[in-house]
Amino acid sequence: MEVTARAPGKIILSGEHAVVHGSTAVAASVDLYTFVSLRRSSSENDGTLRLQLKDVGLELSWDVGQIKASLPESDGFNRSMPTTCPQEFSEAIAALVAEQNIPEAKIGLAAGVSAFLWLYTSIRGFEPATVVVKSELPLGSGLGSSAAFTVALAAALLASSNPGSLDSSRQGWLDFEDDKLDLLNRWAFEGEKIIHGKPSGIDNTVSTYGNIIKFKSGNLTRIKSNFSLKMLITNTKVGRNTKALVAADELAITENEEKIAELMEMNQGLLQCLGVSHAVIETVLSTTIKYKLTSKLTGAGGGGCVLTLLPSMLSGTLVDKVIAELESCGFQCLIAGIGGKGAQVSFISMS
Repeated sequence: MEVTARAPGKIILSGEHAVVHGSTAVAASVDLYTFVSLRRSSSENDGTLRLQLKDVGLELSWDVGQIKASLPESDGFNRSMPTTCPQEFSEAIAALVAEQNIPEAKIGLAAGVSAFLWLYTSIRGFEPATVVVKSELPLGSGLGSSAAFTVALAAALLASSNPGSLDSSRQGWLDFEDDKLDLLNRWAFEGEKIIHGKPSGIDNTVSTYGNIIKFKSGNLTRIKSNFSLKMLITNTKVGRNTKALVAADELAITENEEKIAELMEMNQGLLQCLGVSHAVIETVLSTTIKYKLTSKLTGAGGGGCVLTLLPSMLSGTLVDKVIAELESCGFQCLIAGIGGKGAQVSFISMS
């Protein structure tokens, strides 16, 4: 049985900088996903754990016996009790990653590989398998790509460890029960801690549960909304340093979209006053405003991604024109639905 899990990225709709001062931030999932597939080894003689990162052309492998011998002795881990990676394990895992000689140009992926080894050995133990990762999310652009990876990975690992918790005979994407989502989210957060040190937990929570999350003073509140919303996401391809920057009917739908556009405009004005915009962000704003579309940065600012509200009555021709002009500036454009499903899995019989 091969299991594939998917988890969505996220955007920050408002409050990305005010949140550090105790105000509320609102985040939502986007229907751009990271996919993790896990296939157990079919050969008894194959004692290898393989990790294939398709989008960056990287394939890593370890002998599972070597992994077990390299990690400190423990009383074993309980997959139903998410555990923070101890320092001695962190050092041993870092050594296992270093042995792979990841090219310097891709060394930024090392923390994600460490998170992979911790989650895999904690949930699956020392079983040979092939894990394949693909993503629709640009890396390091503020769309929660690392959280989508840890959520999808944890989902695949938990589903393959206990396939009876889901109806693996059904085709298509399957939803986890809420208690299983809670376990999945806590494991994903442990992976995020390895990658980011002290994450807020908002990215992995949005990716796990989907829809919309309200975040204030460390408290996360899930908001379920049936309101359909689409955004054009423009990736400026300019990296940003988050830590440094922080120091219904058609009429009803249209009215809601107008209110959202007004709030987005206000939010962007406040962010500009904080000085966290960037020349490339202003280029996106000036381009979209020519088409009477409202945009705002999402996340830390200083680069990263910009959101543009696409009203439901907007013509496809105009959207194409906006995208063509933005892409002529060297930007990457993605259209995404907002506030959709969270983590899901599907099963494929290999027989």
